[in-house]
Amino acid sequence: MTLRRRRINRVATISVHTSPLDQPGTGDAGGMNVYIVEVAKRLAALGTEVEIFTRQTARDLPPVAEIAPGVLVRHVTAGPYEELDRSDLPGELCGFLSGVLRTEAMYDPGRYDLIHSHYWLSGQVGWLAKERWGVPLVHTMHTMAKVKNLLLADGDKPEPAMRVIGEEQVVEIADRVVANTTAEAEELIELYNAPAERVAVVNPGVNLTVFQPASKGAARHRLGLPQDAHVLLFVGRIQPLKAPDVLLRAAARMLRHNPALRSRLVVACVGGPSGNGLARPSLLTDLAAELGISDVVRLAPPAPQYELADWYRAADVTVVPSHNESFGLVALESQACGTPVVAAAVGGLRTAVKDGVSGVLVEGHCPDDWAKALGRLVDRPAWLDYLSANAVRHATAFGWSATAARLVDVYADAMAQQQRTPLAVNS
Repeated sequence: MTLRRRRINRVATISVHTSPLDQPGTGDAGGMNVYIVEVAKRLAALGTEVEIFTRQTARDLPPVAEIAPGVLVRHVTAGPYEELDRSDLPGELCGFLSGVLRTEAMYDPGRYDLIHSHYWLSGQVGWLAKERWGVPLVHTMHTMAKVKNLLLADGDKPEPAMRVIGEEQVVEIADRVVANTTAEAEELIELYNAPAERVAVVNPGVNLTVFQPASKGAARHRLGLPQDAHVLLFVGRIQPLKAPDVLLRAAARMLRHNPALRSRLVVACVGGPSGNGLARPSLLTDLAAELGISDVVRLAPPAPQYELADWYRAADVTVVPSHNESFGLVALESQACGTPVVAAAVGGLRTAVKDGVSGVLVEGHCPDDWAKALGRLVDRPAWLDYLSANAVRHATAFGWSATAARLVDVYADAMAQQQRTPLAVNS
């Protein structure tokens, strides 16, 4: 007998510390913002509406904003109308939760079928909303304190015990915990004692409409880059975790080994200070001067997706030297544009980059090792072309529609477990 499943009509997505309306690469906005927006749009296209709750950081923000048909952003008043450091946000969670609960109370019971929280702060809110509304909680960590503390960059601060405890609580209470990769799933099970049956692997995707191959020459012309340059690109928030300093130090070593490269080398860094990087916003400028490579370093502010795609196309290689990444959307976006990636062999980057096929993975963060890896690509254009062709093929296996479809299955499983009856998703 075929059992009828309940439709998933509406999901409450919780994103306390960063708004999906923020420009990725600024403040705390990054891959998580992209993830939330892209998934919400695809879920809405499948017939599941999404309402995203985020903290209001400016007085003139509208209470509700529609970013796509079926996708609303709800700005919740919690604390001052300004950006707050993440360490200050736990004190605002009660106010945020109150705003979320008041919103639901304005409607008939059962407005939300499920809660999907992102990052541990949101998980704390989702935990209490789950208990009040009697609906399942699905949680995505994005980053984990225990993993970050095992892989700290030099000079970076360890994540506090409060966050570790908060993450443990959310993992314990969530009906499903979404991991970006199999490796992350193993970390959840081993480090957080997450029950294996409640951990679901869902790979993030890439917008294959925006990020696709196009003329390198035209992209360089639009960005004002020399046509014959060797362009090494970093994209992301400027903070110790992302390790842009590794790229600059590697470039300095490349120039010492091959001084003739200086006339053609461009080291482009696209992004803004974030997190611990806010303590020294001039880090890259100062480091470039200290290394004597200011003439080859070009710094650019965070860019919208269409412009970011041009940066990827204009580059010969995108460099992702992070100390940890739950997945690494930058690596996937770059490959979708046909630009291979040299990345740290950590976390989700082992999945996002196919070593020796779509890019190169480097063990550790020794600048000499990175200089050798990058130098081999500069010196071997035929290999670079091989990696470029494979980069596109590798990236096209990932798409946001597939991510959303897999999440719908996870939602349905969580609902079925809670209600002890098979549920169905929208068809």
